[in-house]
Amino acid sequence: MKPSATLTFPIVMLLFSATVCSAHFGMTIPSSNIISQENKTVELALSFSHPFETIGMDMEQPKKFYVLKNGETTDLLPGLHKADIMGHNGWQTEQKIGRPGVLQYVMEPQPYWEPAEDIYIIHYTKTIVAAFGADSGWEKPAGLPTEIVPLTRPYGNYAGNSFTGKVLIDGSPAANAAVEVEFYNRQKNYTSPSDYHITQVVTTDERGIFTFTCPIAGWWGFSALHEADSTMTGPDNEEKVVELGAVLWLYFDAVKR
Repeated sequence: MKPSATLTFPIVMLLFSATVCSAHFGMTIPSSNIISQENKTVELALSFSHPFETIGMDMEQPKKFYVLKNGETTDLLPGLHKADIMGHNGWQTEQKIGRPGVLQYVMEPQPYWEPAEDIYIIHYTKTIVAAFGADSGWEKPAGLPTEIVPLTRPYGNYAGNSFTGKVLIDGSPAANAAVEVEFYNRQKNYTSPSDYHITQVVTTDERGIFTFTCPIAGWWGFSALHEADSTMTGPDNEEKVVELGAVLWLYFDAVKR
């Protein structure tokens, strides 16, 4: 075997592995996406990870963390405290819910430097919680630089249901955008048949709309990525690409007998 072939093979395998398995997800995971009179407190865990593989990464305190409810914004950043999530630095808080409403929890992280890809990553991450029977406003955009707006009600869904969403960039539909989909394998109960199965991928149509069917109960993350118009200065003082992500987390329930 020629020396060049010996060197090329491991490089190709490394690139293949990175392409298939390197999906990052900002995570905003509540204790429940439906709040009832029996339990009026929602706990929230914020992290940055590979959710199916449960591989965590250290995350700095978010730049912003807030909740949108009935047209009002409440800053939740002061209540965050450090927490160990998947063996790495994450953040937690809790909020007591007093009145009915549909709540959009939104997290904007500090830019994350990813040396393996030579880029900065910013994932605008949200999840939606319904409290005390409220059922309106879940389809409204949060006004983020990029986000996934649900077209299917984002709570009260069964495993096996299909979810439809619309990807927006600066408020406009993102046509032909790839959306990565990954299951939060929190209890590590599942293994993937291949590396391709870890992160599912669908593409938006010309209206920015996509549909995905979630086969098992639990938390599912949807992430639409694009390159920002501006760059950031990296550790080597060179200008680096910034990856912007629109991330939405939804829970699908198992059918009970």
